[in-house]
Amino acid sequence: MTLKLSSLENVAKLKFPVVPLGSSPEDEASDATAGIAFMIPKKEISTVPDMGKWKRSQTVEKLLDLLATLDQWINETPPIDQPSRFGNKAFRTWFSKLDQEADVLVAAILPADKAAAASEIAVYLKESVGNPTRIDYGTGHEAAFAAFLCCLCKVGALRVDDQLAIVFKVFDRYLSVMRKLQKTYRMEPAGSQGVWGLDDFQFLPFIWGSSQFVDHPTLEPRHFINERVVNEHHQEYMFLECIKFINEMKTGPFAEHSNQLWNISAVPSWSKVNQGLIKMYKAECLEKFPVIQHFRFGSLLSIQPVTP
Repeated sequence: MTLKLSSLENVAKLKFPVVPLGSSPEDEASDATAGIAFMIPKKEISTVPDMGKWKRSQTVEKLLDLLATLDQWINETPPIDQPSRFGNKAFRTWFSKLDQEADVLVAAILPADKAAAASEIAVYLKESVGNPTRIDYGTGHEAAFAAFLCCLCKVGALRVDDQLAIVFKVFDRYLSVMRKLQKTYRMEPAGSQGVWGLDDFQFLPFIWGSSQFVDHPTLEPRHFINERVVNEHHQEYMFLECIKFINEMKTGPFAEHSNQLWNISAVPSWSKVNQGLIKMYKAECLEKFPVIQHFRFGSLLSIQPVTP
């Protein structure tokens, strides 16, 4: 998939950590993690009232190699014959490889002086691929990969000026691996709202993907439900790649199996689509206890309140 990197200013609406004027990304990463005692992230949201804590809390090529390794492991771990159609247990074998190798994979990405952070950051990588017990995947796992990338920014493995590549190369490659996992092991959607949800598995690529279309001279929101448009342009646009995957996985009228997206196609402009999706993500993912109860907090992504 070769995504266009033009007209992407609106990607900034979901930025990775920004460096203050007068300092370099490397200086900021060094300052932000100086003196930190890295720790294994843990769950901090055990009851609904704990959500208050959450709301107050404060390489590219090597990453592509890492994701290529995960992809190759899928090829090496074919699904097994089993009575149930969904949740193929071979996923647990695949996940066990990641569980064993995650620290080493992450260490290969980190600056030498931040090697001690590998075990902490690896937790987010392992959380980002789905649950091996339930053999499911959802927006909480997707958020864990965003957290993984954020941690890499904080320790200086990724630079702030890598933002477009982080989204449209690394995150895009992550999506392709997750889709392969979902199809190969018939993973269940985690916490799916069915026809009332935006998508069974993903959310962020719709936000970043819609930002690609802002000010597009010809393609409007109404066009993404046109299968011809999707087939012609999906390799260039993240949003259309998401629609293509839905079309491959689901049968029947689009308006019935993806009603939320069908409704979004009637919005007059991509900027309004983008703004609406950001609000929806905040409400449906970041502020939902069933999602955030599984999020883990450590030294890099802390549950401690922001200093006033």
